[in-house]
Amino acid sequence: MSRVEDLWERLVRAALRGRRAGVDLYGRPDAGLAAIVPSSLGNRDIDDILRAADEIQDDDPNVSRILCEHAYSLAQNLDPNSEGRGVLQFKTGLMSVIKQKLAKREGGSIDRSQDIARLREFYKRYREKHDVDKLREEELKLRESGVFSGNLGELERTTVKRKRVLATLKVLGNVLEQLTKDVSPEEADRLIPDELKRVMESDAAMTEDLVPYNIIPLDAPSLTNPIVSFAEVQAAVSSLKYFRDLPKLPGSFPAPASRSLDLFDFLQYTFGFQKGNVSNQREHVVHLLANEQSRLRIPEEPEPILDEAAVQGVFLKSLDNYIKWCNYLGILPVWSNLEAVSKEKKLLFISLYFLIWGEAANVRFLPECLCYIFHHMGRELEEILRQQVAQPASSCVSESGVSFIDQVICPLYDVIAAEAGNNNNGRAPHSAWRNYDDFNEYFWSLHCFELSWPWRKSSNFFLKPTPRSKNVLKSTASKRCGKTSFVEHRTFLHLYHSFHRLWIFLLLIFQGLTVFAFNNGNFNSKTIREVLSIGPTYFVMKFFQSVLDIIMMYGAYTTSRRLAVSRIFLRFLTYSLSSAFICFLYVKALQDNSNPSVIYKIYVIILSIYAGAKFCLGFLLRIPAFHRLSNRCDSWPLIRFMKWMHQEHYYVGRGMYERASDFMKYMVFWLVVLGAKFSFAYFLLIRPLVSPTTLIVDMDIRQYSWHDLVSKNNYNALTVVSLWAPVLAIYLLDIHLFYTVISAIWGFLLGARDRLGEIRSLDAVHQLFEKFPTAFMNTLHVPLPNRDSMQSSGQAVEKKKIDAARFAPFWNEIIKNLREEDYVNDLEMELLQMPKNTGSLPLVQWPLFLLASKIFLAKDIAAESRDSQEELWDRISRDDYMRYAVEECFYSVRFILTEILDDEGNNEGKKWVERIYEDIQGSIAKRSIHVDLQLNKLSLVIQKVTALLGILKKDKTPDLQTGAVKAILDLYDVMRMDVLSINMRDNYDTWNMLAKARTEGRLFQKLKWPNDAELKAQVSRLYSLLTIKDSAANIPKNLEARRRLEFFTNSLFMEMPAAKPIREMLSFSVFTPYYSEIVLYSMSELLKKNEDGITTLFYLQKIYPDEWKNFLARIGRDENSSELELSDNPNHILELRFWASYRGQTLARTVRGMMYYRKALMLQAYLERMSAGDMEAGIVGNESTDIQSFELSPEARAQADLKFTYVVTCQIYGKQKEEHKPEAADIALLMQRNEALRVAFIDVVETLKDGKVHTEYFSKLVKADINGKDKEIYSIKLPGNPKLGEGKPENQNHAVVFTRGNAVQTIDMNQDNYFEEALKMRNLLEEFHSDHGLRPPTILGVREHVFTGSVSSLASFMSNQETSFVTLGQRVLANPLKCRMHYGHPDVFDRVFHITRGGISKASRVINISEDIYSGFNSTLRQGNVTHHEYIQVGKGRDVGLNQIALFEGKVAGGNGEQVLSRDVYRLGQLFDFFRMLSFYFTTVGYYFCTMLTVLTVYAFLYGRVYLALSGVGETIQDRADILQNTALDAALNAQFLFQIGVFTAVPMVLGFILEQGFLRALVSFVTMQFQLCTVFFTFSLGTRTHYFGRTILHGGAKYHATGRGFVVRHIKFTENYRLYARSHFVKGMEIVLLLVVVLAYGYNKGLSYILLTVSSWFLAGSWLFAPYLFNPSGFEWQKTVEDFRDWTNWLFYRGGIGVKGEESWEAWWDEELSHIQTFSGRVMETILSLRFFVFQYGIVYKLNVQGDNTSLLVYGYSWIAFAVIILLFKVFGFSQKISVNFQLLLRFIQGLAFLVALVGLAVAVAFTKLSIVDIFACLLAFLPTGWGILSIACAWKPLVKKIGLWKSIRSIARLYDAAMGILIFIPIALLSWFPFVSTFQTRLMFNQAFSRGLEISLILAGNNPNTGI
Repeated sequence: MSRVEDLWERLVRAALRGRRAGVDLYGRPDAGLAAIVPSSLGNRDIDDILRAADEIQDDDPNVSRILCEHAYSLAQNLDPNSEGRGVLQFKTGLMSVIKQKLAKREGGSIDRSQDIARLREFYKRYREKHDVDKLREEELKLRESGVFSGNLGELERTTVKRKRVLATLKVLGNVLEQLTKDVSPEEADRLIPDELKRVMESDAAMTEDLVPYNIIPLDAPSLTNPIVSFAEVQAAVSSLKYFRDLPKLPGSFPAPASRSLDLFDFLQYTFGFQKGNVSNQREHVVHLLANEQSRLRIPEEPEPILDEAAVQGVFLKSLDNYIKWCNYLGILPVWSNLEAVSKEKKLLFISLYFLIWGEAANVRFLPECLCYIFHHMGRELEEILRQQVAQPASSCVSESGVSFIDQVICPLYDVIAAEAGNNNNGRAPHSAWRNYDDFNEYFWSLHCFELSWPWRKSSNFFLKPTPRSKNVLKSTASKRCGKTSFVEHRTFLHLYHSFHRLWIFLLLIFQGLTVFAFNNGNFNSKTIREVLSIGPTYFVMKFFQSVLDIIMMYGAYTTSRRLAVSRIFLRFLTYSLSSAFICFLYVKALQDNSNPSVIYKIYVIILSIYAGAKFCLGFLLRIPAFHRLSNRCDSWPLIRFMKWMHQEHYYVGRGMYERASDFMKYMVFWLVVLGAKFSFAYFLLIRPLVSPTTLIVDMDIRQYSWHDLVSKNNYNALTVVSLWAPVLAIYLLDIHLFYTVISAIWGFLLGARDRLGEIRSLDAVHQLFEKFPTAFMNTLHVPLPNRDSMQSSGQAVEKKKIDAARFAPFWNEIIKNLREEDYVNDLEMELLQMPKNTGSLPLVQWPLFLLASKIFLAKDIAAESRDSQEELWDRISRDDYMRYAVEECFYSVRFILTEILDDEGNNEGKKWVERIYEDIQGSIAKRSIHVDLQLNKLSLVIQKVTALLGILKKDKTPDLQTGAVKAILDLYDVMRMDVLSINMRDNYDTWNMLAKARTEGRLFQKLKWPNDAELKAQVSRLYSLLTIKDSAANIPKNLEARRRLEFFTNSLFMEMPAAKPIREMLSFSVFTPYYSEIVLYSMSELLKKNEDGITTLFYLQKIYPDEWKNFLARIGRDENSSELELSDNPNHILELRFWASYRGQTLARTVRGMMYYRKALMLQAYLERMSAGDMEAGIVGNESTDIQSFELSPEARAQADLKFTYVVTCQIYGKQKEEHKPEAADIALLMQRNEALRVAFIDVVETLKDGKVHTEYFSKLVKADINGKDKEIYSIKLPGNPKLGEGKPENQNHAVVFTRGNAVQTIDMNQDNYFEEALKMRNLLEEFHSDHGLRPPTILGVREHVFTGSVSSLASFMSNQETSFVTLGQRVLANPLKCRMHYGHPDVFDRVFHITRGGISKASRVINISEDIYSGFNSTLRQGNVTHHEYIQVGKGRDVGLNQIALFEGKVAGGNGEQVLSRDVYRLGQLFDFFRMLSFYFTTVGYYFCTMLTVLTVYAFLYGRVYLALSGVGETIQDRADILQNTALDAALNAQFLFQIGVFTAVPMVLGFILEQGFLRALVSFVTMQFQLCTVFFTFSLGTRTHYFGRTILHGGAKYHATGRGFVVRHIKFTENYRLYARSHFVKGMEIVLLLVVVLAYGYNKGLSYILLTVSSWFLAGSWLFAPYLFNPSGFEWQKTVEDFRDWTNWLFYRGGIGVKGEESWEAWWDEELSHIQTFSGRVMETILSLRFFVFQYGIVYKLNVQGDNTSLLVYGYSWIAFAVIILLFKVFGFSQKISVNFQLLLRFIQGLAFLVALVGLAVAVAFTKLSIVDIFACLLAFLPTGWGILSIACAWKPLVKKIGLWKSIRSIARLYDAAMGILIFIPIALLSWFPFVSTFQTRLMFNQAFSRGLEISLILAGNNPNTGI
């Protein structure tokens, strides 16, 4: 036993040693013992004690042991029975640690009575060791030495050290105090003297800034954080103090020691809000008020007072939704007169609202419910305010005390959770349970007041549903409350219901054009009369809409408003009567032959009146002036009734009109689109079909190939349908084609107007660089007061220099960040950086990359020139930068020589310099420079000057001093003897004096060595200018660095709002949801080899070779170093991990990018404060652009923190910490490296109460503390598990309370940001106050750059597609269409607008699977405005492998399928005006419906052809007239083909390329994409979108797919591809092949005619079947093909069982594939759709030779007998061997006999009947689809088939089909794998992009393992 204990202690000791090291193997910080404290203990003291124990372990293990024992006793007191999760393990581990510490004692026994004395003595020693008093003094001295001193780094270190020491002392003092409680008071006084007590109290008081706070230290004012000294913060804090009229708090209320009482304390006592919530919202409100105050430009006062305007602004913004809610319901707000409400009362209401919101948890998704709660609590507050002493609110009082969450939120949460629990994990119909919207919309009517206050829990609203039955075939009536105002029934009819105006419009136009075409285009009275048949059509379609209204509301009648229900039935009655009446009138008018008849006139008059009234209501009400006029007429009952009938009124969706100019713009746009569409439809689709249709209708066809059931005596209706069906489908979808093309052209023109793509190459950056400083000052810099006047006063050069000086620090910081990111090397950084331009040179100094080698070119021109001075200067000046280089050299040499030769009053050297420069300037003035100077000797001068500068660059030594003197003397000799040809007699005295000094050897003997920073910089720069001979035209070399600089510099010339000073800018947060994705790559992940022996790190080194070299140089390693050599330095290993992670889609990359916002704000704030004194003078001081220490400036940091907050909501971070996951350690590391980073997470605490596990949920916010562990800032208890709906929006919702500011930018964890883009953020935020239409913006759309495009051809397709949408597409949606939504991140939200209206996403299960888009819908419906801005960009990663892309597109398509069913889409479709409705439809669900319609067009065409082929009708018609070869059908099919292959999708892409890359590069890019088979990819994507969109609407089952964000270059196994695409692509592809084969075998089109008609369909089928293997790395390598086949067969025949996943077994996968069919309606739809497969057998059996001309039904009957025999044979051969184990011999005999009988029977039939070999294959063609049809129906009714007992047989048949389909797909792959060149070609095809950047993919994928050292 002792050996076991010894081993255990050794294990613990080893773990402890690792922990005390502070970092793990790869540099992650570890918090030691404190890291393992379980959250269920909920005691921060234990954390602090164990942290201190870790820290002092090496100083005194005995004291460390005392602390551990005290921590153990605390844990024991908190949870004596160890019931909490992880507590037992913690106690056991801690006891082991204590034992280990006891084992380390030096002999003797432990006298525990001496523990207090030991602790006391250690306290004194520790204090003396760290000299605490001196620490504080040093810090104060450093602070007093000035903000901008060079001591900022030292200050930072001193502050951190002081905090750490004081934190440890505080723990020691507390433990000492606790231990003395166990002894007598006398003994305690003896052990701790009064003097020591005073010292301990003093030390504890010094730890005030150790109290955790988020941004503003409110609970414990900090002396070290300048934020509390800002006037606006002081004003906001003072405004919240307790005011005179507030009732007094009772004495029992614990008053805070560190601050005075305020409004929040009063509200906390009154309503029982949680402490964490109160602290959080106190800071939130102070933050809002301070930022509002700062924008008012109020002069600073000694005692700042919050301005009334600031309070009013926050009040109206925060309570705007509440005020609108009151107005809508017609009730008075809490206040009766807003003007009479005092400032203090407004602050009270703001605080109350945010406290309610902050603790509402999931109820935050119900904004109007929050209004209801606020309304009643506000009224309670009014009552309490009338009392003298504060009393708890009755609504929040319970037996256990006052609690807002228990009494107000929990009842709501419980019923929401009960409904969410009833949705069967999202599989239940939406109509069967109430979602968040249903609960919220209950509060849109006055009925909500029936809930009373406090809650009347007996109300139906709080009725919890009975749990659903698990039996899918049995639906039990459950007791529940119905839906509210809308029911999400799962049906395609929603598309008509939501967008009926579109379908009515399209069908009416189609009818009109068809009538016109059938009248041969003649416009006469007959045509008009027939065209007016659209009247009955219109009313019948409206009647259908009214019927749908009734059907769709089923399930919500009991809870909906009576008025809404009345309207539905009234509309039904109206349209049923009107449609009958109009139809009657029209029929009578047609029957009346008088011309024109009275009835006809009445009919026309009625239609005209109705059309006029609809036009007035529909068109005029969209114009603001008319809308206001109609509002004034609301008092007229008729007008009010007409408006009510015309459009239903909801709380949302009111006033959704735009100003007249915007309305006209998007109306013109759509008129152009519709004009093009209808012209195409008439001339190319409808008119050419008129003649063939007429002939077919008139034909009398009596002979059919089959037993005809439907075609006789109906004017060949089926033939006409087969002809017109594809044409009608094209007619319905081609509007999207025209929209795509015209929007692309419009977007191209808009982009050109906005100056996008003006700088699209490095050459353009070079050419335009001198304009950048001015452009920067005009856009990104705060306007300077005297700057504009300098231009007019002729100070152009001075103005340019000031602009350059202001621009330089920003440009240099951009370059510095590019270097830190390893995009440029040290030399490139030096060349790219811009001089400060603060010196005395009379010109602007430009970066060296512009001037490099220019001096040598100018020298050669001058040496060879025989021209005059003017001509010579003109030649040099043709290149501006050559001229600048010459001028700079001229002035710099003078400046340097003058400075170094001016020493100790000896001015001989200075006179020489002046003399030479005067002579040269005199020659220039006389235009005789080429005469007075020997220009061919300039190379000598350059040589001598370079030699001198090379010496002066170094630190001064006696030898160098001598060398410098010699170098100047050489220069003197060269100038005098060789260069100057002037007459020296004019200045004889000077030259004589110099000659004398030279002769005497004292000339230039005393030099002033360049020690001044500016002079040293000038020397270094001039040396570089004179030594760099190579051109820098290709600097920077890195393509990403080029792209970023090009975009940034281009954006300087784009229009954007003026920048406000940092203090006045809007504040904002960045918000990133995170679950469990990669945070930071570990070394094991980077060095893990794939199947080809390739590691991720090796792959990255090959993709980014230049960045890898730059990284090695940055960490001081040789560029040929391997990663293994880095292991000797943990810091280098950590840097390597970050380097790799910054090139993937990791959280580390996102955090780094977003923290650039803070860095940019700090730089801007620092420079603004530095130059505040220089602005008025208009001068540039040396310090004002010195940015060396801006990141350490406390004021700059405080200002940045006040304006920017970054919250990453890591949902399961608490769980990850408890399980010691590497992700938790990596997140902690990110917090350590980014002090402003905040992490929010859900902490799950489990405790055992009364023998039951009790789980509590807390929403927590943490930051890193100085000890490398989490510091909890806020903890807010939740009413229950927050994940009731979709995970991501719930994750956002719990943490949104921790965000701050006026705006919030939503960022995914696969995004990136750039420092140069962060500089524009304050400009972007000003867009909220810019003119963007009738309403201010509520969402600012931001452009994205997809950074994963270079990985492979697939990644580039995805990148280009995405880029064209997020740039050109959204540009048009925002302007002119005014219907841009929110399509995911990185849009910037008006934060207060959205958090008071339900948040930044919706979370109801499944229906809100695409959660992001709903925030755009919600914003638009609530009178928001979504804009789009392209002068700023954010990076985004996209999926890079085909499977990842397919899963992503499947998720989006499924999400769109759910959107079709949603109330948001319905309301937008109903409430938008007609043209905005068109825009909305074709850019959301309509896009996916048109995609699906494209595929259905192929089906309609092919099934039509199959009907014509199998029935014999086609052949008969062909024989009689060649009318099926007509242009209409060709046009229809060609249009479908163009759409199908993505040509129209490519139009926006091509135009985007042209705009931003130039025509030539765009052409090359497009042609390259075609060679890389992008057409195949887009066709394949078409199938993905169609499948998931259609399946979701029919069956549901949309779910979030974690697509993976790694580097995909691995080979995907055949099985994996088959599983993913079998049902979405392969089955449909096979069906199309089958149709094409039938048409080829039995159709009337042969040869070229057949090819032309079916080429697009063959292409579609081929793409769907083989794209996954075509785009699969190493897809055609023989060895991998063999392995894939083996793996596939194993998967196919593995039987599986319980717990087996679909990846392992075909059976498990098959069951998963059928799981989406859940509902009765779904089963019926599947059955109906499967009936099409029976057509083949019915048609083909009549084409067999064996039946001759017999068309009897008996033939079809015999075919079923044959089919049954085949099934029987299959059952005999597929009999289970497990069952037949006892009679194997008999089974084999029966199988052999059956085989022989079948073979003989077949041979006899061929020999003695007309049955031929062809017939046998034809039967195969007939029976295969029949079997699949039966299989599909059986799968749809799986529970029923299982009951019958046929399920195993069905499964066997299904396995056979999958085996056959797999073999058919596999054979071509295997054949191609035989040829090695196919694999090489495929690799080149897939990775061409990467090859162009030096990627060695061919080596990687060949399976060689060159990185043997790894």
